Amino acid sequence: MSSWISYSAFAVVLVLASTALFFFTLTRGALVMRGVMGRLTHEAAHVYPIYSNMRLIRLVDWQPIISAILLFQYSHLVSLIVHGLRRDNLQGKRVLITSCAFGNVIPRVVEASVKSGASQVLIADIIQNELDHAQTKLGSYAQHIVYSQENAVALQQPDASVQANVMFFLLHELPHHLKIEALNEAMRVLSPGGRLYLGEFHRPRPWLLRVLSWTYFKVFEPYGLALWDSHDPVQQLQAMPGVTCERHTAFFGNFQVIVATKPV
Repeated sequence: MSSWISYSAFAVVLVLASTALFFFTLTRGALVMRGVMGRLTHEAAHVYPIYSNMRLIRLVDWQPIISAILLFQYSHLVSLIVHGLRRDNLQGKRVLITSCAFGNVIPRVVEASVKSGASQVLIADIIQNELDHAQTKLGSYAQHIVYSQENAVALQQPDASVQANVMFFLLHELPHHLKIEALNEAMRVLSPGGRLYLGEFHRPRPWLLRVLSWTYFKVFEPYGLALWDSHDPVQQLQAMPGVTCERHTAFFGNFQVIVATKPV
């Protein structure tokens, strides 16, 4: 019996260690290697291989995995955004999804937008493979969707051209100066009275969860900790003239959905 328990415990530890090594290699490890090789100057140098290689995208983009990464709060966070879009007056308006995200957030956002009357949903991402992958999830709404390969920090869209903009877990992966640029662009393209829906990590309240989150960011997501203080999205957004924000937190404050409204 004791041998069975020992083997089971070893197997669990091995699986967890292998999983951690896999994600480290494809996240922070990739950034370290690019830095050593002097390849951090390209506009997409901060993008992890897990979001650019089609085989890796298909391997990882499985709803149970994505839900587990977000401590099974994924559905709740997406629902906060979807409920907001359903309340918005999107009749004949355009909706922007800034950067693709794994899981079912894009289909749910597109569905909510179309049912709220949106005439078009634009999905923009710097990686073409992400756009191609997103397209496989949205066959039933094809006539309402436009795909565009563009950078979140330098969008090609005109000023005040969309009524709603959804950015789901992008900021924590951007170098700090690009976080500010991405938020500026996200608000620039919004029409007066339009809303930015931003899903992200947040500083947890319980000290144990805070320590675990801090460790996670230090190991896997080196740009994420700034969201706790120096690059808090609410502070950045409210520094813009007239912008108002609502912050909704989940799971002891570990996650947040921010709704930022552009002044009329």
